[in-house]
Amino acid sequence: MGSVLKVANASLAFGEQAIWSDLNFEVQPGEFIAIIGANGSGKSMLLKSILGQQALTSGSIELLGKKAGFGSRKIGYIPQHRILGTDLPLRVIDAVRFGLDGHKFGLPIPSKSMKSQAMRALEAVDAEHLADKPVGQLSGGEMQRVRVAQAVISKPSLVLADEPLSALDLHHQGVVSELIHAQASEQKAAVLFVTHDVNPIIDYVDRVLYLAQGNYSIGTPDEVLRSEVLSKLYGSEIDVVRNQGRVVVLGTHDHNHHQDEEWS
Repeated sequence: MGSVLKVANASLAFGEQAIWSDLNFEVQPGEFIAIIGANGSGKSMLLKSILGQQALTSGSIELLGKKAGFGSRKIGYIPQHRILGTDLPLRVIDAVRFGLDGHKFGLPIPSKSMKSQAMRALEAVDAEHLADKPVGQLSGGEMQRVRVAQAVISKPSLVLADEPLSALDLHHQGVVSELIHAQASEQKAAVLFVTHDVNPIIDYVDRVLYLAQGNYSIGTPDEVLRSEVLSKLYGSEIDVVRNQGRVVVLGTHDHNHHQDEEWS
């Protein structure tokens, strides 16, 4: 089996500002890659480019050997957590079902089969009791469970998770991380997981893609999260300190593109 995703000589710029340049990497079936970098480094833009929502300045992105495009059911997408209006009437089971037919034009007509699939997806993330609840009444942790179900219901080859742990407490970060890993593994899907903190997912990560200053480094956590590698990326001295199983990355406080970050 070939790669799930191939990013070749990909560059993205807005005017004179280069977000990232000459990005080259492939993602294999079942691989779990953490995408890390400071704000403005283009992590979410990379996911949007894969989804076909953001055109590259140059280069190409292929999904399963074909040009990546908008609305592919081969991709499951978990967006950043946002608080929804409490008066939103959409039921959870219908929101999950959109993972099957939400890419189609027109008003989707749910079938019994689709409803059954949606319920099974909710059961897989221990959220079947939420099926008839309006999504606007869900807690942050409940909403992310629903989004995981929505992302994997179509049995995708690739799951894109855009900071799915933001606004969640430590417990729910662990729960949602495990759910994404478990569901992707069951579907034999690869995962690109955008995060500021790799602690909750470190046990699942095969490789890290670190974006900074328009450059990148990709490899295992031990290969990338090193002082010399990050210093080269940022163009200034970055210290990586390991202590009691944790990795702390310390940058200069006056650096516009970097804040202190911590991983285990």
